Amino acid sequence: MEAQIKHYENKLAFEMDPSDLFEALNNGEKIIVIDARRAFGYDEEHIPNAINIPHREMNLETIKDLDKDVLYVTYCTGIGCNASTKGALNMTKLGFKVKELIGGLEWWKIDGYATEGTKGENQGLKIECAC
Repeated sequence: MEAQIKHYENKLAFEMDPSDLFEALNNGEKIIVIDARRAFGYDEEHIPNAINIPHREMNLETIKDLDKDVLYVTYCTGIGCNASTKGALNMTKLGFKVKELIGGLEWWKIDGYATEGTKGENQGLKIECAC
């Protein structure tokens, strides 16, 4: 039972679902969302206010201006894509606090949240911090 408890604690320590991310962003928590896909995917559609750092380009130079005091949440297209995992691994190796978004952009939209970009769906719930 102890191993199972540790397993679930680790999942929660290293992963976040779309509803938890949406709530955290609306509560003004110090989170930066990273789209770890290539730029063309980000340009087409992404989570509002996310920044684009493709996992293949994560290195000391591309992340030098990022704040190490915030939590970074990486995502990609969905469960058939592992760019978010590669991005989370890279960012962790570079010394950042990171969680991976479960289900990526796909589950973000399934949960009814808005996206931005040339193919964005602005009909969903929008991030609105009242801080």
